[in-house]
Order: sequence, then structure tokens, then C-alpha cells
Amino acid sequence: MQNYEFFLYFCKMKGKLFLFPVPIGAEDVAQSLPSHNLELLGTCRTFIVEEVRSARRFLRKAGYTFSLDEVTFLPLNEHTTHEEIGGYLDAIEKGENIGLLSEAGLPCVADPGAMITRVAQRRGIEIVPLVGPSSLMLALMASGFNGQSFAFVGYLPVDKTKRATAIRHLEERLNREHQTQIFIEAPYRNNQMLEALCFTLKPNTMVCVATDITLPTQYIRSLTAKQWQKECKKVNLHKRNTVFLIGE
Repeated sequence: MQNYEFFLYFCKMKGKLFLFPVPIGAEDVAQSLPSHNLELLGTCRTFIVEEVRSARRFLRKAGYTFSLDEVTFLPLNEHTTHEEIGGYLDAIEKGENIGLLSEAGLPCVADPGAMITRVAQRRGIEIVPLVGPSSLMLALMASGFNGQSFAFVGYLPVDKTKRATAIRHLEERLNREHQTQIFIEAPYRNNQMLEALCFTLKPNTMVCVATDITLPTQYIRSLTAKQWQKECKKVNLHKRNTVFLIGE
């Protein structure tokens, strides 16, 4: 019985891995995040982040009161290896909370944070996902496309020929399964992507462009590929965070 009571006490002493969303555009943190999230930030002294500078900037805006000079920032990006992250969650076993921050939006969605949650799941660590903005979901909500069946396919190929093939494949999937297809592009290639969609898709296939979501410059428009052939000349997406969708 004593051993069992010790086990229960130990479980209560373990920390948690909090998945903290970060605003995707809005400068005012309160516009994107519940106050509960900001309160929970204060329980963490260690954060797993993609880029330390932007993480520190976010914490300051969020009203984090603990000295940032005494906070531990653990890097996690496309260059981080599984060996490097092996000890990232050890502090949780000692009762400390750890926060995982995305660069923007939701951790682990189109984000390297999935590497950490995979490790946490295998170690039996409690993971607490928190409410926050997702450019993918916000774009889908406003597109007018099917929200019952959809797929996020990440980035399409950069090569023009391969990209055109990928676009046709997504259109075939849309027509076969009635499934909205969602994807993104490097911001400096957005204009090329929209042009490729205009002239590769069938004229009546619907395309939604959702850019600068939550910013004053937000632009979300759903038109046919044929209509976009004229409209795309009026819209400059260069270096603006944009989500593309094709749907019905």
C-alpha cells in the first residue's frame, strides 16, 4: 500500500508539456489567445522553440514576468536531430512544466514540434494542447469549401513540371472524393503558385487565396481558376503569409 501511495504521489509531482499557440499575425496577443494560455506561460521556465529571438519577443508581448535571462530555451527546427532532443523532456520527470512554442499558429501542425510530442507520448508524459489560431482552419472556415472532408498537403514541388503534376493530382482527388485540398508556399513564391493554379486547373475549379489572416491587410477570396486569371494581376502575395485551397 505504501508503494502504491508513493506511486500516486510521484504521478502528481510530474510536470506537463504545454503546447502554446502563438499569434499568426495580430500584434495584440489578446486578439488571438485566451488569458488562460498566458497564465500557464508563467508556470514554465523552459521552452522548446524554433527560434530563440522570436520566442523571447512573444513572451514579452504575452506579459511573461519571469526574467528571460533565467529561462532555458531549447532549439527545435528542421536541423535538430532525434539524438539532440533526447533529454529535452527530462525536467518534466522532476516536476517541472515545459512549454512548446511554434513560430506562428499551432505547435505540431506544419511544425517540427511533432518530434517532441511523439517522444512525450512514448514516455507517458501528459501533453496539454491549448486553444489558439490556425491559419489553415481559419482559411478553411472562410473559403466556403467542404469542411467535412479536407486534407492539408504541406508544400508542393518547386519545379514547375512537378508542381503542375501535383496540382492536377490534387484536383483529381478533389473531384473523386469531394475533399478540400489545402497547401502553403514559401511567401516569396506565392505569386508563382497562384499563377500556376490559374493556368493548370480546369477553368471551373474553385481556388481560395487566404493571406495575412488576422492582420488589417487580410484578404480571403474564392474564385474559379478562370476568374483568378484576371484577378491575380490585381493581387500581390509576395512575402505575405498565404494559404491556398482548392475546392467545390
